[in-house]
Amino acid sequence: MSTNSSVGYNEEYARSVAETEKYWQEAGKRIDWIRPYSKADGSSYAGNVQIKWYEDGTLNVANNCVDRHARVRPDAPAIIWVADSEGESLVISYEDLRKNVNRFANVLRMQGVKKGDRVTLYMPMIPKAAYAMLACARIGAVHSVVFAGFSAESLANRIVDAESHFIITADEGRRGGKRIPLKETVDEALRIARMDAKVLVVKHTGGDVSFSERRDVWLHDVWGTVGTECESEEMSAEDPFFILYTSGSTGKPKGLVHTTGGYLVYASMTHERIFAYQPGEVYWCTADIGWITGHSYLVYGPLANGATTLMFEGVPNQPTPKRIWDIVDEWNVSVLYTAPTLIRSLMAAGDRWLEGTSRKSLRMLGTVGEPINPEAWRWYYEKVGDSRCPIADTWWQTETGGVLITPLPDTAPLKPGAAMKPFFGIIPDIVDENGESVPQGTQGRLLIRRSWPGQARTIHGDHARFMETYFSAVPGAYLTGDGAHRDVDGDYWIIGRVDDVVNVSGHRFGTAEIESALVAHPAVAEAAVIGVPHPIKGQSLFCFVILRDGYQDDEGLIAQLKQQVRADIGAIAVPDDVVCVPGLPKTRSGKIMRRILRKLVAREDDLGDVSTLVDPRIIEEIKTALSLNRQV
Repeated sequence: MSTNSSVGYNEEYARSVAETEKYWQEAGKRIDWIRPYSKADGSSYAGNVQIKWYEDGTLNVANNCVDRHARVRPDAPAIIWVADSEGESLVISYEDLRKNVNRFANVLRMQGVKKGDRVTLYMPMIPKAAYAMLACARIGAVHSVVFAGFSAESLANRIVDAESHFIITADEGRRGGKRIPLKETVDEALRIARMDAKVLVVKHTGGDVSFSERRDVWLHDVWGTVGTECESEEMSAEDPFFILYTSGSTGKPKGLVHTTGGYLVYASMTHERIFAYQPGEVYWCTADIGWITGHSYLVYGPLANGATTLMFEGVPNQPTPKRIWDIVDEWNVSVLYTAPTLIRSLMAAGDRWLEGTSRKSLRMLGTVGEPINPEAWRWYYEKVGDSRCPIADTWWQTETGGVLITPLPDTAPLKPGAAMKPFFGIIPDIVDENGESVPQGTQGRLLIRRSWPGQARTIHGDHARFMETYFSAVPGAYLTGDGAHRDVDGDYWIIGRVDDVVNVSGHRFGTAEIESALVAHPAVAEAAVIGVPHPIKGQSLFCFVILRDGYQDDEGLIAQLKQQVRADIGAIAVPDDVVCVPGLPKTRSGKIMRRILRKLVAREDDLGDVSTLVDPRIIEEIKTALSLNRQV
């Protein structure tokens, strides 16, 4: 599947960990600095953890992603936008991008947005979403992009936590032939948040929306009143760049803070090296801008490298599974970076949708968001890539800012389902529950021994939680929360989450936030949520609920509970299964034994040690409830 020698990788990797400062000093030169840095790595995991990179340097992200390319290649395509509806597209050159970003930045300044202000984006996948992100970067505002599938409640929580008083949205979004009521959701979120905020609205579909003359501003009303030149803000490398929320093992999502210099160096470097990007190629990352993959590998990494990045408004397998391959052929896509969930869905639809498509432009494939099973990997490699395109099966997180473990074009051979090798400068390890390194072939907890430039610096407004979550369990290391093992060749295989986080179609949900949504319904006294294997999604949410007196288990109530989750979190979090049970397996300290619930759903006979349960008899009662509620 690849026969290239790994000698080049091994030599560079050894140098990157042996001469860390020298290596990252050189790597930092890939972007333009206003004031050059004198030191690359100012980080330490010892004692009071501090993460700092290129800290005395100054720069501007928009200058790096837009202006420097517009000066030398103004007509080169920066963004190819493909609409949800077939036949509609737009090619945006770097000079077009520069003018549009500057105009958007001038609008923000005119509306009172200034350096350090938090700006919430709740946007469809349209060019103005990228303009808005880069405009924030131009003026030094800190953007917080919220995935436009989250509910009003989830959006409100993120607005409040970020202390954001400026929202950018659109009248509606379009996705898979459906219209998404974005402005309506923002209105509801602000009612919930009870915050005074200004809302800048992009007219996208022309749908009817409510409008407050006091609060709301149509972008098209002010767009023509500002110019296309805008002075950029000089930013310290350690100035906050963006906040992005990710689910944790407790109910409240974590607002990870990424800073300016180190993040851009790392996003740029990983994009170029992992995908061996060549000038002039069309690169397509299918992620939404609401996730870290959309930040790092749709917008900032590619644009920092002067790449042509394809941005798709719709769903790659709608209206048919052929849509994705038609886009690849029409735009001569060289690199395709997508999620295992989509790959499994396309595989399940059958090979017939590949017929009549060429895909000869593809040079490299990538996967992101969750571990990919070997069967899906082989289908992707053999059918989609005609057994000629290497696959970068990447592992990373919102917290990491960029890819940490991946095959590289010069590492060989590829192994279906393996994340493979650490990226340059990354020192992973696998440890047991006591923090001791485990032998090769033994599963354990994945951690990283040394910092890297793209690492998040803190959780917004809660640095104590940042320290507790990532650095308390194993002092001197970053604990990822994922399980993994290392094979005899030293290659890494990611197992999945070891904490109470479930990965559904690449979207992370804390079990606590789903449980909180269920308990908010008056019928539910208590809830427990687990992730179970799913052939397409990777994992699905399986919920156990204890009903209050006076409520009956029926289809109507189950539908209500699913709707409760939809309203509180969003459609992407709706559980596949909700089962009413008389009780839950708990220890004497009150901890719910979710491992037992997982084994019961899987119908495993060996439940492990149940001696710590307050009432072991509850296991048989749960078995009965499962047999009554599940169609098997």
